[in-house]
Amino acid sequence: MSAGPALEQRIAELTQRHVPFVKATVVRARRPASAHPGDTALVLADGSIEGFVGGVCAEATVRVQALRTLRSGESLLLRISPGSPGADDPGEPGEIEDGALAVANPCLSGGELEIFLEPLRPAPRVAVVGDTPIARALLAFGPALGYDITPDGEVVQDADAVVVASHGWDEAPALTVAARAGIPYVGLVASPKRGAAVVADLDLTREERARIRTPAGVWIGARTPGEVAVSILAEVIASLRAATVAEPEPRSAVDPVCGMTVAIAADTPYADAGGERHWFCCPACRDRYAEAG
Repeated sequence: MSAGPALEQRIAELTQRHVPFVKATVVRARRPASAHPGDTALVLADGSIEGFVGGVCAEATVRVQALRTLRSGESLLLRISPGSPGADDPGEPGEIEDGALAVANPCLSGGELEIFLEPLRPAPRVAVVGDTPIARALLAFGPALGYDITPDGEVVQDADAVVVASHGWDEAPALTVAARAGIPYVGLVASPKRGAAVVADLDLTREERARIRTPAGVWIGARTPGEVAVSILAEVIASLRAATVAEPEPRSAVDPVCGMTVAIAADTPYADAGGERHWFCCPACRDRYAEAG
């Protein structure tokens, strides 16, 4: 399936909803591969695949590597063949060279595929509460970092960061909503004494209060509103990057039949035997496992 109107519409929908996904596009195919150059699929964070970039065996490899690129944020040219050089173990990649990765897929009936994996992650959402010089500086500087800045409005429930810079106006409602929502970064612009008092008076649990950083920003000796905004954005960057590093690796397992590494998703074939669940790259491997047992 090429990136036709339906898939393009789906891309627009996911982008509008701030849903991360990977766009996988076949750029080269050697027979008897079932995919063709231009075939496209979308891989979502839950491992679901929409579109077509090859049969179930190729799809299993695409899912594993797409989820890894979604986590790293780096594009990748994926080369899949029955015996790709540089891959010591079936289904496990060799070394990345010049943005390309070779993976051996022993389940392929032949042919080779080259698929470009492009992770499309939404711009971090930063809600700025307040109409003060510091708030305006945040609104001015944030877009340069690629952030989606929401000015002086309601706290977006799925925001990545909330900065309350209203200097005493409507602080409690915004901080309460943000802390309860578990937003990764919540900062309050205030002096240490006033900030501590504001947080202490909030109707929050101790864990929720601990999420609020006040005074917001890292220490750089900032004095002007612009300098304070830079210090706050530096803290936001550090917080969001730390959260990305802390994300767990996508769940995976080794197919006991072919030795492929497969991503565990809702539609990944599996079989229960001996009190354990075994995952497979395709129904054919699952069936062979059942027959052997």
